[in-house]
Amino acid sequence: MKLEKIFSTRYLREQFDFLLAGKWLIYGSIIGVVSGLGAIVFQLLLSLIKQISFGKLMGLTSMSPGGETELFHFSAGSFTPYLVVLLPTVGGLVAGWIVYTFAPEAEGHGTDEVIKAYHKKRGIIQTKVPLVKLVASVITIGTGGSGGREGPIAQIGAGFGSFLGRKLGLNTRTRRWLMASGMGAGIGSIFHAPLAGAIFAAEVLYSDPEIEAEVLLPSTVSSIIAYSVYGMAYGWHNMFIEQSLVGFSSPLELVPYLILAILVALLSHLFIRTFYGVNSIFKKLKINNIFKPAIGGFLTGTLALSMILLFKDKTYVVDIMGGGYGILQEVFDNGVTNLGIVLLLSVSFLKILTTSFTIGSGGSAGVFGPSMVIGGTFSTGIGFMFQKLMPTVVQNPVAFTIVGMAGFFAAAANTPLSTIIMVSELTGNYQLLLPTMWVCTISYFIARKWTIYRGQVPNMNHSQAHFGRYSPQIITGTIVADCYKKDRKFTVVQSNASTKEILELADNSRQRVFPVIDENGNLLGGFNIDDVTHLLHEPASEIETAKDLMYTNIPVVQLQDNLDTANKQMNDSFMDEALVVDDSPNKRVIGIITSSDIVLTYNRKLSEMNYADQEDERQKTPSDSSVLRALSLKHLVEKDLITVHPDSTLRTIVNAVVHSKRNIFPVVDEKQYLHGIILLNDIRSIMFKNENYDTVKAKDLMTQPPDVVTLEDTMQKVVSKFELSGAWNLPVVDQKLHYVGIVSKSSIFSQYRKELVRHAVY
Repeated sequence: MKLEKIFSTRYLREQFDFLLAGKWLIYGSIIGVVSGLGAIVFQLLLSLIKQISFGKLMGLTSMSPGGETELFHFSAGSFTPYLVVLLPTVGGLVAGWIVYTFAPEAEGHGTDEVIKAYHKKRGIIQTKVPLVKLVASVITIGTGGSGGREGPIAQIGAGFGSFLGRKLGLNTRTRRWLMASGMGAGIGSIFHAPLAGAIFAAEVLYSDPEIEAEVLLPSTVSSIIAYSVYGMAYGWHNMFIEQSLVGFSSPLELVPYLILAILVALLSHLFIRTFYGVNSIFKKLKINNIFKPAIGGFLTGTLALSMILLFKDKTYVVDIMGGGYGILQEVFDNGVTNLGIVLLLSVSFLKILTTSFTIGSGGSAGVFGPSMVIGGTFSTGIGFMFQKLMPTVVQNPVAFTIVGMAGFFAAAANTPLSTIIMVSELTGNYQLLLPTMWVCTISYFIARKWTIYRGQVPNMNHSQAHFGRYSPQIITGTIVADCYKKDRKFTVVQSNASTKEILELADNSRQRVFPVIDENGNLLGGFNIDDVTHLLHEPASEIETAKDLMYTNIPVVQLQDNLDTANKQMNDSFMDEALVVDDSPNKRVIGIITSSDIVLTYNRKLSEMNYADQEDERQKTPSDSSVLRALSLKHLVEKDLITVHPDSTLRTIVNAVVHSKRNIFPVVDEKQYLHGIILLNDIRSIMFKNENYDTVKAKDLMTQPPDVVTLEDTMQKVVSKFELSGAWNLPVVDQKLHYVGIVSKSSIFSQYRKELVRHAVY
């Protein structure tokens, strides 16, 4: 190939996707810069408030990770015990007021809200949430509440990603990617772990061992840029300085690490149960939400003060408050020489309580930082015990610190891959990758049934982000023979049937499409129920027989046609039913397939696919990825339908019929109470008798609907009511049986098809 061709603009454009790379380089860089700056501001404010609260006011000395430089240095004040309790209480009160006044979504650990926004909110985070989260979290952690930085910074980065996607008018799919990229960028920057941040954003969305691959590369770009921005302000060191660089040297070490994996998995279960147990208690408290974080802060401060007085130590016990990384840095610097197993295990269990009090009460902070402290201190204590029992195998308990940090969070968050890399990047120790992989894998398998992030879904099948994922496979792979009801009764009309006979047939049938056949049973054409209604409106028309009424362009499918073909036939003809014919040249009608048949088959097939992917009883529930559940009943209710009063005369009803194209009229009084319904077919026999116009009233003609739909009904329940009742329209009422509107089967399934296409595209 000639060089001039290789370097030609056309050749380069055809062979390389510079446009896509450039787009994500721009998007990722913008998100990375903002996330990195957000991390800088967050760390700056947190350091300032922490130095004032802990050092100046409480008189406590708290260590920081060796790789982080404190920008503020205040001389320590004298120890003031009551402020250890008062400051977390006041901090909780202020943070609670900020959160519940301006953005209730900012309460709790922010990563969970990002996960929920990805799966269930189409990648939308309100613009004010990141700012509220930043301020509230800085106050919560800085004044002594136990929490981490990953939740706030994740919500800050994700919030900007969502904001950018909305401002640029990007589709839902891209907006989700931007939001997840912001989450990864924030975490990758503030923890000096760009690779782990990128993988965490793709892994934390699911509880099963599944990664959102589409998020991975955009998140990597954002995380690199964010880390670069943050590093210019806070340096390029690892977060923790681990001098000894302990490693793995013997297969025998896998035995104590196996026991460690089991123990940290059980400890993660204790943490999650405690956290959500405390959270449940606070939710049941019948007080204003603003005051709940203050109670959590009070309990945290009281517990911290009690342990300070008990251990006579103001340096390490204080790590059950705030971020708590100081005790881990002490382990990396001096081993367990100055600590002891009792203090280490006490801090780990107390950190579970204080974190549960702080965040479970509604305070604003993350759970990754506390998890590192809980897992690290507990595992150091376990490693210290193994060193006493097996000194030739376990030579340095610090190795257990690093491995245990990873194993605990992998079990608590269902994120083994990113956690393995995260801890290695936090400490700069890659010599423990093998035992870290060993412990994270085992602890994850043990702890798969629980997670600290309740916004996680098991896998892509359960995520609204992947609605329509299987739709082409199901719609094109399922045939009409597997879908239509063979025992469904249907009516055929002879071509010479009179209009009177047609009206009688329509009156005794609920089908919408009527096939017209000749004397030999061959299909000639058909008409639908709207054409029959036209006959009632214009009884003097020139139509005398079914052959005059019919037309040939009606939806017709065969048994071997797939559902996609049936669906297109109905869409093109604007009908909700199609005739099923045999494969003979004469096309004899053997049945009818409806829109509801297609929708119910799709949902059944989708559920079967989900069940095949599920491995335990916990997941054996109908899939959240059913498009039907994405529909909103309130958006499908027709509120402008003509209604009649119970005392309305037949004359009024006939006028309503003339001015309406619908064949159902709700009977509603002046208080909007639903009394019944009048169907066009029910009154056709008397509506042309003028002598009844002023004597017969609506209450004499109305019937009770076969069922009613309430505003609280799920769409699954609404569809079930349609199927059981055989109705095409059902009235919608509120809890007090006040009439709200009408919902029709056709509108449900029309919107269903649109949703299916929209989610498949996005």
